[in-house]
Parts: sequence; C-alpha cells; structure tokens
Amino acid sequence: MVLPPYRYDFLQLLGLLWLLFWGYWLIAARSAKRTVRGPAWAGWIALRLVLAVVIVALQRARLLHGLVSAAPGPVAEALGVALCAAGMGVAVWARRHLGRNWGTPMSAKMEPVLVTSGPYAWVRHPIYAGLLLALAGSALVLGPVWLAPAVLLIAGAYFLYAARAEEALLARQLPEAYPRYRARTRLLIPFVL
Repeated sequence: MVLPPYRYDFLQLLGLLWLLFWGYWLIAARSAKRTVRGPAWAGWIALRLVLAVVIVALQRARLLHGLVSAAPGPVAEALGVALCAAGMGVAVWARRHLGRNWGTPMSAKMEPVLVTSGPYAWVRHPIYAGLLLALAGSALVLGPVWLAPAVLLIAGAYFLYAARAEEALLARQLPEAYPRYRARTRLLIPFVL
C-alpha cells in the first residue's frame, strides 16, 4: 500500500521532533548531579535502544505497516504533531527547571533540592505529563484512533508507578518540604489529577 504524500511529511516531522528531543535530553543529562541510588544509565539507554530497534525491525518487516497506513487523516495527524511538540515543550521546560537535579526515573541525587518553579508550581511530575502528551500525539500520527488511548493507558501506568516511587523517595529525602509541596500541587494534570 502506498501512503499519501502528506503522510511522509507528518512522519518525517514526527521523527525529527523525537530526534531533537532525545538529542537535547542526552546532552542535558551530562550536567546532572551524581546519582547516589537508582537505575544505571547504561541500562536506561540500552532499554530505549532495544525498543527503538524492535520498532524499526517490525516496521521494516511490514508488521506495523497496517498501523502506520491506517492513520485517521491529515487533520488528526497535524493535531498529533502539535500535541507531540507541545508535550515535548512541557517536558523540556520542566527539565530546564530541574537543572542539575534531574536524573533517570526513580533515582536519588546527591544533595537533593525540591524544585517548585516553572511547571513544578502546578504539577509534581510535568516531565511525565509532557511525555504522555507527546506520546499521545505521536500515536495520532502513527496509527488508527484506538492507538492513542492504548499508548496513554500503557505509558500512563508506567509513569504513575514511577511517580509514586519517586514521591516515596522524595518524602524520605525531604520529610518536611515534600509533604507540603505534595499537598498543594497535582500529580500530572493541573487542577485535575
């Protein structure tokens, strides 16, 4: 099946957004404080590389071809690219406010600092919120309409697990400040959740 020409434009734009996002993420990670406890960088990177290789291999074997060719149309795809870019923008904004305090999920940093500025003034996990939005937007571009809710469900379950683990760690590291911060902010979505 031949894809309409606009599909290639949206797919290339989506790929470029993710390439720029992960390039920034890896470069910015070099300035983070030393991790005291948590997942090793090698494992974190290896997991994502394996996932990328599996997705590319499945696509090359045409096992995902039906998903990519069954996208809902140019309006939904444009909306998907916009949601992806907005989600990445939120995640990068949050990452910049964390500065050297950023780390791989569920990791403890030396001399932890509670960041409450920028998007952290509204939600406790804006990076996860931004990534959920970016993944949902990507799913709108890549596949049929059912793919976005499926991606949100799977990624949302992981992010909720990681958020809860990080919150338990922060409550132990910052026993006075973190409970107060937690009481006045939402988990992922301002004013909602």
